[in-house]
Amino acid sequence: QVQLVESGGGLVQPGGSLRLSCIASGSVLSWGPTGWYRQAPGKERELVARVTTRGTTNYSDAVKGRFTISRDNPKNTVFLQMSNLKPEDTAVYYCRADLPSGSYWGQGTQVTVSS
Repeated sequence: QVQLVESGGGLVQPGGSLRLSCIASGSVLSWGPTGWYRQAPGKERELVARVTTRGTTNYSDAVKGRFTISRDNPKNTVFLQMSNLKPEDTAVYYCRADLPSGSYWGQGTQVTVSS
């Protein structure tokens, strides 16, 4: 069973930065693309950023230019560097790995952007 654990969320002021981490149990993240998603209260979960096994990335228009996704395969970790955060970035952020055996989600980490 694959387990994903997110960390790095918290409360930050507008314009601030946070780095989220997603650590997988076992050496699995190199087997498939991994993405960060978010869900704000009353809204559907949406894709924020995704990175393939070859390192190709894509971002939602809402975060392009402010967020950077990266992966460290030897450490089984995917990161989301978030800069110039805005109140509308407030949400629970989830990591998802799409592996040959299926898709797996982490439990989420709360990001709150507020002054």
